[in-house]
Formats: sequence, C-alpha cells, structure tokens
Amino acid sequence: MKNILVPIGSTETAQNTLQYAIDFAADINANVFVFRAYKAKSKAGTMINVDAIIERETNLYLRTMVNAVDTKNVTVKLISARGGVLESVEAIDEELGVDLIIVNTKSNSIKEEIFLGATAGSLVKKTNIAVLTVPPSYQYKTITNVLLAFKSGIVRSKTALFPLQAIAKQFSPEVNMLLVKTPNHSDSDLVLDKDLENLKTSLTITENATTFQGVLEHFKTYEPDLLCVFRRKRGFFTKLWEKNTVLKQEFHTSRPLLILKGE
Repeated sequence: MKNILVPIGSTETAQNTLQYAIDFAADINANVFVFRAYKAKSKAGTMINVDAIIERETNLYLRTMVNAVDTKNVTVKLISARGGVLESVEAIDEELGVDLIIVNTKSNSIKEEIFLGATAGSLVKKTNIAVLTVPPSYQYKTITNVLLAFKSGIVRSKTALFPLQAIAKQFSPEVNMLLVKTPNHSDSDLVLDKDLENLKTSLTITENATTFQGVLEHFKTYEPDLLCVFRRKRGFFTKLWEKNTVLKQEFHTSRPLLILKGE
C-alpha cells in the first residue's frame, strides 16, 4: 500500500482526518496525496479567469492544511482538480494508482444525524478503491485489533483483501472474523476463502437478520481499533449504500471503518 488519497472537505475535522492519514502513512511507509476538487463557471463577458483564481485559492487552502499538521517525514503532495470529486478521483487513480482513500465520515456535512456524508458515501458506492472512513476527532493509534464482519466467506475479487493484508503484514493485529448468517445464507457462505483463512485469528459465527445487527451484538466483545466490511454487489451494505448519505440510525461506528472492494 503505497499511495493514499485524502479528499479534504471544508469541515473543522478536515485537519484531524489529514493528521490521521499521515500518522497511518508514516507507519506503513506510504505517500499521501491531499486532494480537493473545485468547480467554477465563468460569467459571459468577463475578462477574469475565474478557474485560475479558484485553483490558487484551492491550493492555498491545501497548503494551509498541510502546514497545520505534523507531516512526520511522510511525502505529502497536493492535488487540486477542476470538476467533481468522483471523476477527479478516477483520473488520479488512473495516473497514480490509489491503494486507499482516507476520508472523514461526514465530509462536508454538519448534520448530527449523518454518519456518512455525501462525499464519503459516494466514494464508497461508486469507486472500486478501498475506503477508510475516520470519525470526527478520532485520534490515530496503532491497529492491534481488527473486526472483519461479513455474511459470506466467498471473496471473488482478487484485490479486495489487499488493504487488510497490508495492515496485517505491518501491524500483526488480531483479525477477529464475524460471519453473520442472514436468512438467505447458503452452506457455501460458511466456507472461508483461503486468503481469509490466512488472515484469521478467530472466527465467530452468529445468526442475525443483517450484518449490522451482528456487528452491534458482538462489537463490545472485541472492542476493535478497526471495523472492516465488504462492499458487495448484493447484501445489507450494498442496499444501505444505494444512496450517497447514510444516517446514524441506519449504520454507525465510533471506530475507523475500512470498506473493502476491488476489481
């Protein structure tokens, strides 16, 4: 895991998210790309290059943000892009190869009832890059305990487990797995992929209506530093992320959430 992309919003917690990403990158020897998208529409008849002005302001904002944190000798580069967040992220990934996106859960949202804001939610829903969401004000600490929750041991994507495998290699954490048997499970779902077997410290099998209910039931047992889930084509989390924002009443966690996905 070499390249970490950090989309920066305008909330007060943006600095904390960037510091978390840098602290994490320092531990795994990765580069950090701080990113902010901007949009501008030039008015007819004006001589002012509005795009250039907004680009300068965007770069100034990013430099100010980076200067406010401890970079810990991590290579931190700035990227400002004209356009929307999603198309910009896709272009950056195509050029640089992004291994992980770290984003604040609420992004630009200030609504208390929101768990995942529109930016974080859309990145989870519409990209194939793993996303690590960080709750507001959460301080980085070395990952020693991971809870991986899923309803099927089948892993069809060859790249989905890469981020978790990198974390396991660097930190050697306990990886406690929670296999949630939902009403429509099949026997094949209970068989773990060999790569999951290689990561596993422990396995708990539980029966619940949804994966989230299984997490709620067992979260306090493990008190993980990191909660990890898959974004699958079918299932509870896919249904949850049909829209870009996620309410706390639908899903929430007080710990960083790693959402695995891939080609």
